[in-house]
Amino acid sequence: MMKQFLTPPPQRHPGLNFLILWVLSWIVAITLFISPAAATGVYDLPQLSAGSSTWVVDQADVISLVNENKLNNNLKNLAQNTGNEVRLVAISRLNYGETIDSLADDLFKKWYPTPEDQANQTLLIVDKLTNNTAIRRGEAVKPLLTDEIVESVVKESIAIPLRQGGQFNKAFVITSDRLVAVLSGNRDPGPPEAREINIESTFTSAEDTDDTSATVWVVVLLVLATAIPMATYFWYVGSPGR
Repeated sequence: MMKQFLTPPPQRHPGLNFLILWVLSWIVAITLFISPAAATGVYDLPQLSAGSSTWVVDQADVISLVNENKLNNNLKNLAQNTGNEVRLVAISRLNYGETIDSLADDLFKKWYPTPEDQANQTLLIVDKLTNNTAIRRGEAVKPLLTDEIVESVVKESIAIPLRQGGQFNKAFVITSDRLVAVLSGNRDPGPPEAREINIESTFTSAEDTDDTSATVWVVVLLVLATAIPMATYFWYVGSPGR
């Protein structure tokens, strides 16, 4: 009986311990890499104000670099020529209990806390997860950007491209062009026809690039997580003196 208590427990082979450690490390790495995007609340977005040089906040990574530069230039020129400022925001998903309207209200008040700050401002937010959209605008903008145009922008200019396979680049470019025209005092070009949306650029869209890159990285990590521990283990147990 005493002999049983004094007998040390069997020891695992050092190579097996090393293999287990490698597998656990790669599992953690893959889990962190493919974890879902964080939810967004008003305090997760950068602090901007009237006159800020930032026009596009793309936390959802749905706008390509080329299109983002185009949007920034167009909205910058609009502000310089008319004093009317438009900011476009894309988020991955909302915080629990938040709605697109409550986020738009809170962000508009945070960025533009006084009626004077808000007067010439337009804010458009799109939630990537639900495709929900909200627009907020100041009092000086409302005679140009009427309730009817706002409703059309949300339900057509944004919604039509998103219904056609989540084409966020097209949605933002079309909407920006329309807002710039209206806020410059020009005729409203109106919403796009569903069959007429064909402004695909020669570059790969941000959503295509992100999906492809993510898939490649996941495959690479899975291969490494399998191959490296196995190779290390067989090298360890096969080396002389092990």
